[in-house]
Amino acid sequence: MKIVLLSGSTRRDSLNTTVLETVRHILAGLPGAHETVDLAVAELPYYEAGLELADGSAAVRAAKELVAGAGLLFISTPSYNGQMPGALKNALDWLSRAEGETPSPLTGRVTAVASASPGARGGVEAQAGLVAVLERCGARVVGHEPVGVARAAKAAVEGGRFTDPELVARLESLTRAALAAAGTRAEVLV
Repeated sequence: MKIVLLSGSTRRDSLNTTVLETVRHILAGLPGAHETVDLAVAELPYYEAGLELADGSAAVRAAKELVAGAGLLFISTPSYNGQMPGALKNALDWLSRAEGETPSPLTGRVTAVASASPGARGGVEAQAGLVAVLERCGARVVGHEPVGVARAAKAAVEGGRFTDPELVARLESLTRAALAAAGTRAEVLV
């Protein structure tokens, strides 16, 4: 199964990218063949209808193709004033656009959501807005207790991933729930 990992942060050494690296490591230890691919929000131009009508851009076409071919989308977002950052919203705006008779890549896409923040709440307040946008776009958001990494800047990291056993267990629980939801979707489509 192809799994697209999407960090809502454009920052190098992002805490949310660390969340996704932890998920990548968890997936490597689970049964089944899982191919993970990163989608960088910074590579997409600002959404603009004129650009879309002119066939978008190569980066947008590649992003849509990547997500359309994925069995699972896994997003980790920071919280900017209680909401997802603009770069992530912009990426979702592009991904939400249907092309002719082809539905948007988000339609029916099983999507898991997490967050990380140096703050005490772990960015969970940004998850509500992110989930609302995803559901409006027709994505199937994985039902799971919110997973937010609080005080993430102080959390133990090794090899680009979090190592705290409790945190890894919470991310593994979310990952397993996402894989189960994606497996259910695959069975329905067959």
